[in-house]
Amino acid sequence: MAAASTTSSDLLVVPAPVGALLSCLPAYPGSLLLVTALNLALARHLPADVGQLMLHKKMRVQVRDARLVFDFAWTGERFAPRAPLVAPAVADLTLSATAHDFLLLAQRQQDPDTLFFNRRLSMEGDTELGLVVKNALDAIELPVLDPRQWMPLLAPRQVLGRLRQRLDAASRPAGR
Repeated sequence: MAAASTTSSDLLVVPAPVGALLSCLPAYPGSLLLVTALNLALARHLPADVGQLMLHKKMRVQVRDARLVFDFAWTGERFAPRAPLVAPAVADLTLSATAHDFLLLAQRQQDPDTLFFNRRLSMEGDTELGLVVKNALDAIELPVLDPRQWMPLLAPRQVLGRLRQRLDAASRPAGR
Protein backbone atom coordinates (compact mmCIF):
# COMPACT_ATOMS: atom_id res chain seq x y z
CA MET A 1 0.00 0.00 0.00
CA ALA A 2 1.41 3.40 -1.00
CA ALA A 3 1.79 6.10 1.63
CA ALA A 4 -0.10 9.31 1.06
CA SER A 5 2.27 12.06 0.03
CA THR A 6 2.09 15.48 1.62
CA THR A 7 3.53 18.46 -0.19
CA SER A 8 4.95 21.48 1.57
CA SER A 9 2.05 23.59 0.25
CA ASP A 10 -0.42 21.22 1.98
CA LEU A 11 1.29 21.99 5.27
CA LEU A 12 0.90 25.74 4.78
CA VAL A 13 -2.87 25.87 4.48
CA VAL A 14 -4.90 27.58 7.19
CA PRO A 15 -6.66 24.71 9.02
CA ALA A 16 -10.41 24.49 8.42
CA PRO A 17 -11.36 25.22 12.07
CA VAL A 18 -9.20 28.36 12.02
CA GLY A 19 -10.76 29.41 8.70
CA ALA A 20 -14.23 28.88 10.19
CA LEU A 21 -13.30 31.10 13.13
CA LEU A 22 -11.78 33.79 10.88
CA SER A 23 -14.89 33.82 8.69
CA CYS A 24 -16.86 35.04 11.71
CA LEU A 25 -14.78 38.23 11.96
CA PRO A 26 -16.27 41.43 10.53
CA ALA A 27 -14.98 42.07 7.01
CA TYR A 28 -14.57 45.85 7.05
CA PRO A 29 -11.60 46.10 9.49
CA GLY A 30 -9.69 43.58 7.37
CA SER A 31 -10.43 45.56 4.22
CA LEU A 32 -9.20 48.69 5.98
CA LEU A 33 -5.92 46.97 6.88
CA LEU A 34 -5.49 45.70 3.32
CA VAL A 35 -6.07 49.10 1.71
CA THR A 36 -3.69 50.73 4.18
CA ALA A 37 -0.99 48.32 3.03
CA LEU A 38 -1.92 48.83 -0.63
CA ASN A 39 -1.81 52.60 -0.23
CA LEU A 40 1.60 52.49 1.44
CA ALA A 41 3.09 50.09 -1.09
CA LEU A 42 1.29 50.78 -4.37
CA ALA A 43 -0.81 53.93 -4.61
CA ARG A 44 1.95 56.35 -5.57
CA HIS A 45 3.37 53.91 -8.14
CA LEU A 46 0.21 53.27 -10.15
CA PRO A 47 0.40 54.57 -13.71
CA ALA A 48 -2.35 57.09 -14.54
CA ASP A 49 -3.91 54.86 -17.22
CA VAL A 50 -4.17 51.93 -14.78
CA GLY A 51 -5.70 54.21 -12.15
CA GLN A 52 -8.22 55.46 -14.69
CA LEU A 53 -9.22 51.90 -15.61
CA MET A 54 -9.55 50.96 -11.92
CA LEU A 55 -11.49 54.10 -10.97
CA HIS A 56 -14.45 53.18 -8.72
CA LYS A 57 -14.24 49.50 -9.68
CA LYS A 58 -15.35 47.09 -6.97
CA MET A 59 -12.43 44.79 -6.26
CA ARG A 60 -12.27 41.81 -3.95
CA VAL A 61 -9.48 39.65 -2.55
CA GLN A 62 -10.58 36.25 -1.25
CA VAL A 63 -8.26 34.25 0.96
CA ARG A 64 -9.75 30.81 0.38
CA ASP A 65 -8.30 28.80 3.25
CA ALA A 66 -8.73 31.57 5.83
CA ARG A 67 -12.25 32.24 4.50
CA LEU A 68 -11.56 35.98 4.50
CA VAL A 69 -12.88 38.49 1.98
CA PHE A 70 -11.59 42.03 1.49
CA ASP A 71 -13.59 44.52 -0.59
CA PHE A 72 -12.10 47.79 -1.81
CA ALA A 73 -12.01 50.30 -4.66
CA TRP A 74 -9.62 52.82 -6.22
CA THR A 75 -10.86 56.40 -5.68
CA GLY A 76 -8.47 58.04 -8.11
CA GLU A 77 -6.05 58.95 -5.30
CA ARG A 78 -6.02 55.94 -3.02
CA PHE A 79 -7.51 52.55 -2.30
CA ALA A 80 -10.55 52.71 -0.03
CA PRO A 81 -12.28 49.90 1.86
CA ARG A 82 -15.82 49.06 0.84
CA ALA A 83 -18.60 47.49 2.79
CA PRO A 84 -18.91 43.79 1.93
CA LEU A 85 -20.87 43.17 -1.24
CA VAL A 86 -24.21 41.46 -0.75
CA ALA A 87 -26.01 39.34 -3.32
CA PRO A 88 -26.82 39.97 -6.09
CA ALA A 89 -23.96 42.53 -6.27
CA VAL A 90 -20.68 41.18 -7.57
CA ALA A 91 -17.18 42.59 -7.65
CA ASP A 92 -15.80 43.87 -10.93
CA LEU A 93 -12.64 41.85 -10.19
CA THR A 94 -12.09 39.07 -7.66
CA LEU A 95 -8.70 37.52 -6.96
CA SER A 96 -8.68 34.28 -4.95
CA ALA A 97 -5.83 32.23 -3.50
CA THR A 98 -4.68 30.74 -0.22
CA ALA A 99 -3.01 32.87 2.43
CA HIS A 100 0.31 31.17 1.67
CA ASP A 101 0.06 31.85 -2.06
CA PHE A 102 -0.74 35.53 -1.46
CA LEU A 103 2.29 35.69 0.84
CA LEU A 104 4.47 34.07 -1.85
CA LEU A 105 3.23 36.69 -4.34
CA ALA A 106 3.99 39.54 -1.93
CA GLN A 107 7.45 38.12 -1.28
CA ARG A 108 7.99 37.72 -5.05
CA GLN A 109 8.82 34.07 -4.49
CA GLN A 110 6.10 32.99 -6.89
CA ASP A 111 4.98 34.36 -10.22
CA PRO A 112 1.24 35.13 -10.58
CA ASP A 113 1.14 33.43 -13.99
CA THR A 114 2.52 30.21 -12.52
CA LEU A 115 -0.04 30.27 -9.71
CA PHE A 116 -2.81 31.04 -12.20
CA PHE A 117 -1.90 28.20 -14.57
CA ASN A 118 -1.57 25.82 -11.62
CA ARG A 119 -5.08 26.87 -10.53
CA ARG A 120 -3.80 28.21 -7.22
CA LEU A 121 -4.71 31.81 -8.11
CA SER A 122 -8.02 32.60 -9.75
CA MET A 123 -9.42 35.74 -11.28
CA GLU A 124 -13.12 36.34 -11.84
CA GLY A 125 -14.95 39.24 -13.39
CA ASP A 126 -13.38 41.83 -15.66
CA THR A 127 -10.41 39.94 -17.06
CA GLU A 128 -9.11 43.00 -18.92
CA LEU A 129 -8.98 44.87 -15.61
CA GLY A 130 -7.26 41.90 -13.98
CA LEU A 131 -4.61 41.64 -16.66
CA VAL A 132 -3.92 45.38 -16.65
CA VAL A 133 -3.56 45.37 -12.85
CA LYS A 134 -1.32 42.29 -12.94
CA ASN A 135 0.90 43.76 -15.65
CA ALA A 136 1.14 47.08 -13.79
CA LEU A 137 2.12 45.30 -10.57
CA ASP A 138 4.73 43.26 -12.44
CA ALA A 139 6.21 46.48 -13.87
CA ILE A 140 6.44 48.29 -10.52
CA GLU A 141 9.68 47.82 -8.63
CA LEU A 142 8.33 47.07 -5.17
CA PRO A 143 10.33 45.99 -2.15
CA VAL A 144 9.93 42.32 -1.37
CA LEU A 145 7.65 41.72 1.60
CA ASP A 146 9.61 39.95 4.30
CA PRO A 147 7.60 39.61 7.54
CA ARG A 148 10.81 38.84 9.44
CA GLN A 149 12.00 42.40 8.83
CA TRP A 150 9.48 43.59 11.40
CA MET A 151 10.15 40.96 14.04
CA PRO A 152 13.20 42.66 15.62
CA LEU A 153 11.19 45.88 15.89
CA LEU A 154 8.23 44.30 17.65
CA ALA A 155 10.07 42.84 20.63
CA PRO A 156 11.70 46.11 21.81
CA ARG A 157 8.41 47.98 21.43
CA GLN A 158 6.59 45.38 23.51
CA VAL A 159 9.29 45.42 26.19
CA LEU A 160 9.29 49.25 26.31
CA GLY A 161 5.49 49.29 26.56
CA ARG A 162 5.53 46.90 29.51
CA LEU A 163 8.33 48.86 31.17
CA ARG A 164 6.35 52.11 30.80
CA GLN A 165 3.28 50.46 32.35
CA ARG A 166 5.31 49.26 35.33
CA LEU A 167 6.95 52.67 35.80
CA ASP A 168 3.57 54.42 35.60
CA ALA A 169 2.08 52.00 38.14
CA ALA A 170 5.08 52.41 40.47
CA SER A 171 4.94 56.20 40.29
CA ARG A 172 1.25 56.43 41.29
CA PRO A 173 0.56 57.18 44.95
CA ALA A 174 -0.72 54.20 46.97
CA GLY A 175 -4.47 53.85 47.17
CA ARG A 176 -5.24 55.32 43.74
